[in-house]
Amino acid sequence: MELAELEIFRAVAREQSVTRAAQLLDRVQSNVTTRLKQLEDDLGVALFLRDGRRMTLTPQGQRFLDYAERILALAEEARQSMQSEQPSGRLRVGSMESTAASRLPRPLARFHANWPEVNVEIRTGTTQLMADAVAEHRLDCAIVAHPDAGPASTADMALLAPGLRGTYLFSEKLMLVLPPGHPKVRAPSDIQVRSLAGFARGCTYRQCAEDWLGQEGTGLPRWNVVEVNSYHAILACVMAGTAVAVLPQSVLDLHPDAAAMRTVFLRDAHIFFVQRAGYDTAACRALLEEVRRQDAQVRPPPVI
Repeated sequence: MELAELEIFRAVAREQSVTRAAQLLDRVQSNVTTRLKQLEDDLGVALFLRDGRRMTLTPQGQRFLDYAERILALAEEARQSMQSEQPSGRLRVGSMESTAASRLPRPLARFHANWPEVNVEIRTGTTQLMADAVAEHRLDCAIVAHPDAGPASTADMALLAPGLRGTYLFSEKLMLVLPPGHPKVRAPSDIQVRSLAGFARGCTYRQCAEDWLGQEGTGLPRWNVVEVNSYHAILACVMAGTAVAVLPQSVLDLHPDAAAMRTVFLRDAHIFFVQRAGYDTAACRALLEEVRRQDAQVRPPPVI
């Protein structure tokens, strides 16, 4: 089993096509087919179901893809660690939607200006999705919100995923957002709208909302959770008067129309830069430095 074979396997799995994988890898199609067949013979299993030109993973192939991703990520990390302290190679970064919109553009612009040779890949998703991806070697690092409401210095990264370490970046003010003209709210029972707009499960902000809304024992069964895929859609639901939501103040600051909504402060959410314990590359360190510069007035506690 060679790294080149794993790269070919991963490319075919992603593209679901030998032709497209060959183009992506700048190889001739016959070479991709031959190397893939050699890998299957070596493993003694079929990795793909072949339906005409379409290639889909078998259950064994799906399981092997997870190992291939981790092996290739570790190989890339090893290459970078053996090179100079100058950032290079590929850096796979995960982020919550809110941070990607309000906090990352400037740090990423500075990072690209200083290290244009680094290939930065950005993925967004819920905190849990991003933390799991880092732990499983599908991402190198991610910016996520810790679910614990206690001090940032006591946050346990194991609550997110095993084997992670985190560096505190900043805290977000989480605001309960209500439709324009809604009466003042002091407790969940004061809310007249019975729908909560938010991201899928695994979103720390959604979990904070559910915890607060259920604190009086009324329970979430009375609430209809509307899952959407963007903050634009969340705000649209609130502006339409059909739902409430919990958003960080930094996102509300990006939307002038949000001034018409009624907001209530709920709590602070602590944001961390997470990576696997033991993972350390010049590119990752350089990005962390740029992100920490974004909020220079915050003095981060030690790495946890």
